[in-house]
Amino acid sequence: MFLGFFSDFCRNPQIDFVDLKYFTNFALPKSIDMARVCQVTGKRPITGHKVSHSNIKSKRRFLPNLQTKRFFLAEEDKWVTLKLSSEAIRTINKNGLYPVVKQLRAEGVNI
Repeated sequence: MFLGFFSDFCRNPQIDFVDLKYFTNFALPKSIDMARVCQVTGKRPITGHKVSHSNIKSKRRFLPNLQTKRFFLAEEDKWVTLKLSSEAIRTINKNGLYPVVKQLRAEGVNI
């Protein structure tokens, strides 16, 4: 029953895609958490091995050192909240906040 409707749904462009949520049997998430990704450098978790004393290897994740920081953007007279790695904080200290935000906006990041 459902598969027949779904195949008709895919072939019929007049059916609105918003109606698909009524025909799924799983719950949609109410909110989506932000990923563990630095907004400036793009650092993200990587995988590797946890190595025991007896050299047994098991999978683990290396998480980036992310901090949520608020900066005052004086050129626009507003506060900006960014999720940054410690390397990105040093980059902002070196180059300034406005050039970094300008570069992020050029890449398409909504700030």
